[in-house]
Amino acid sequence: MPRAVREQQMMDAAVQTFGQRGYRAASMDEIAELAGVSKPLVYLYLNSKEELFTACIRREAQALVAAVQAGVETGAAADRQLWSGLGAFFAHTASNPDGWSVLHRQARTHGEPFASEVAVMRGEIVAFVTGLIGAAAREAHGDSDLLDRDVAGLAEALVGAAESLAGWANDTDGVSAKDAAATLMNFAWAGLGNLMRGERWVPSPR
Repeated sequence: MPRAVREQQMMDAAVQTFGQRGYRAASMDEIAELAGVSKPLVYLYLNSKEELFTACIRREAQALVAAVQAGVETGAAADRQLWSGLGAFFAHTASNPDGWSVLHRQARTHGEPFASEVAVMRGEIVAFVTGLIGAAAREAHGDSDLLDRDVAGLAEALVGAAESLAGWANDTDGVSAKDAAATLMNFAWAGLGNLMRGERWVPSPR
């Protein structure tokens, strides 16, 4: 069997084991058995448990970023682009729950170097969403009065909400990817839509 194929089999087994058992509890024996190979072969290909986990994080992160970028309907109206991007995000996290667990729950809670790997992925998604929101503002106003800082903050908030909602959706029976995307659109776009029209919330006087 080609080395690349064998490595993918081992990483598939590793993602499943890490995602379901956690990084600390997962063992190389379990991963080797699930992959149908010997433990020495796992070490030969991927050296250590830490390197294997890092490789899993990178693979799952790249797949998620690619899914979101490919899912956006380029050239569509701003709300449609956001809707399609969210749909792609939730569809991917729903169909890859172990991979999402590796990224969202395991990697972040076990310190470096794992947290930095996830931060790179998250930065790419935030930058992408920042571009979508900025484009929406320009579409609505031409020269938007939203500051770059405002747009960046909105993107951070939206991505954070999506991350939390994906975990909830995966753990809740009967919630589909489309349901999760609709929930976030109803929560976020109503506010974003007002901003696109130049309507800002301000606290009422006491």
